[in-house]
Amino acid sequence: MEIVIDIDSTTPVFTQLMEQIKQAVSSDGLAEGAALPSIRQLANELDVNSKTVAKAYKLLERDNIIQSRGYRGSFVHPEAKRYCDVNVNEWAHDELKATITKLKAKGVTDSELRIAFSNILSNKD
Repeated sequence: MEIVIDIDSTTPVFTQLMEQIKQAVSSDGLAEGAALPSIRQLANELDVNSKTVAKAYKLLERDNIIQSRGYRGSFVHPEAKRYCDVNVNEWAHDELKATITKLKAKGVTDSELRIAFSNILSNKD
């Protein structure tokens, strides 16, 4: 698997990394159970910050594309192919849009929505 990062792209580096790993899994370039480079190793190879790679790996783990096995490293999740087409950002956007539309239909104002959203995110509910 070869990963190419375009630093001039408007797409964030961690997103480029995630998309390319998902594409490699989908196209059988990365088999289920295959070992991934360590965060430090991949960051050095791509000449990017290790926190960027760590963020991509964390989000890929959340999405069941990879799994971390502690000090043994990160590996392609056994069911990764099944989750490659799931876009959590799109799903969250669609869910929020539907909820906001429903609340606005009941007369909730933008200001009330912002306050409620802020309170929920900061656990002040």
